[in-house]
Amino acid sequence: MKRILATLLTLCSFILIADHAMAANYPCSGKKGGVVKCTTEGKYLCKNGTVSKSKTTCDKDLYKH
Repeated sequence: MKRILATLLTLCSFILIADHAMAANYPCSGKKGGVVKCTTEGKYLCKNGTVSKSKTTCDKDLYKH
């Protein structure tokens, strides 16, 4: 029983660490508040009004508002 609990706690820790690492690499993460929409130039427009400096381009169909 202790092994199962230890294994579950370890897996949960890895999931939380991976989730945090992915969020740090997502355009407009952190204080920018996330992505609002895709600009006509293919850049990410953040919720705080700035344009992401991400080198990746976004899909306009994915961020329609």
